[in-house]
Amino acid sequence: MSSTVAVRCATASPEETQALAATIASHLTPGDLVLLSGDLGAGKTTFVQAVAAALGVNEPVTSPTFALAHHYLGKYELRHIDLYRLADPCEMLDYILEELESAIVLVEWGELLAAEFPEARLDVKLSFAENGPSSDANYRSIELVGTGSRWKSVLVAVETQK
Repeated sequence: MSSTVAVRCATASPEETQALAATIASHLTPGDLVLLSGDLGAGKTTFVQAVAAALGVNEPVTSPTFALAHHYLGKYELRHIDLYRLADPCEMLDYILEELESAIVLVEWGELLAAEFPEARLDVKLSFAENGPSSDANYRSIELVGTGSRWKSVLVAVETQK
């Protein structure tokens, strides 16, 4: 079984969530897999938009819910995949594996395929924070779980920058 390391963060605004995503982006390289999970509206696409911006993507980044996948080019190739509409998320498994050969792959609703990638991935779990002011819907609790030795140094760097 691969080793895992976890970091918990809280953000009070979309801008803070984007700053966290940009910090993570600075450590991403082709072959990295990031699985994003969270309820509708939790910030998965906002997170991907910030990663893309940090990697120099100059075009608008939108949710690929209906297209299933979007391709972007910045410092590296970036693949943004959304499994929400699929009855069988494994339909995208071969595509994801192929894209990991040359790109950074970010998968919304990625928890649906987590068992297919037991060795090396970063899980980003976004949720509405319970300890933020109840009137402020911008508070998020974000758990980062790295599976595999590669992510330990990344998450240590993220933790020191938060």
